Amino acid sequence: MTYLKHGLLALALMLAALLPLRQAQAEQCGQETFDEAKYVVCTLEVGKVDLRLFWKGADGEPYRAFSSLAEAVRAEGRKLTFAVNAGMYRADFSPMGLYVENGRELKPANMAAAERAAGQVPNFYKKPNGVFFLGETGAGILPTEAFVKLAPKARFATQSGPLLVIANKLNPIFIIGSMDRTRRSGVGVCENGTVRFAISEDTVNFHDFARLFRDRLQCADALFLDGGRGVGLYNPAMGRTDWSWHGGYGPIFGLVE
Repeated sequence: MTYLKHGLLALALMLAALLPLRQAQAEQCGQETFDEAKYVVCTLEVGKVDLRLFWKGADGEPYRAFSSLAEAVRAEGRKLTFAVNAGMYRADFSPMGLYVENGRELKPANMAAAERAAGQVPNFYKKPNGVFFLGETGAGILPTEAFVKLAPKARFATQSGPLLVIANKLNPIFIIGSMDRTRRSGVGVCENGTVRFAISEDTVNFHDFARLFRDRLQCADALFLDGGRGVGLYNPAMGRTDWSWHGGYGPIFGLVE
């Protein structure tokens, strides 16, 4: 009987130890309101979780849908618990710029300057744009030119733009009160190297979106990922499996457990 009691006690202690972990996993993403706009914010401690970039499956075709990526991860005996689009992409779902997956550069950095379309510069080409990367010392965000010059060793990297926050300062090209409002997604590298993703549920302009990262989320550096109908989130705990109305996604951030 004594052995049984000890066994039950050990089991109870093990379950108690697992409970905070499961709660933390469930609470990685949550609702946030800032300046009357609603967001979903997902916080990840990069050194403690398996955050990756995905683009193509074993058949050489882009995953396009979060559900397709989740199935591929499941087939490997793992679980996809969070995903978000990882930057802008072309009509064939290929990344617009630099893309590094598992240490291999599959797309080079895009240093081109785009011509104005209908009087506007496409978001990817608004300067400075930048690169989010996961390297030996954790996560980082650098202006594209600096990333190319410094060439930090990266396991994963994706280029997008514009930069939202640069060394704790808002990108100076943003206009206070701009009427350029849409849903937006972005990623920030914040205090203690924590990575925070934000997806707006309401329409916001760049200036307000950048302020969310700097003033509320305490991110010294942040990068815009995508906007409009390309914004998407996968989080089963929240009942979210979004779809891009562009026909699918290109590169995708995914958290694997």
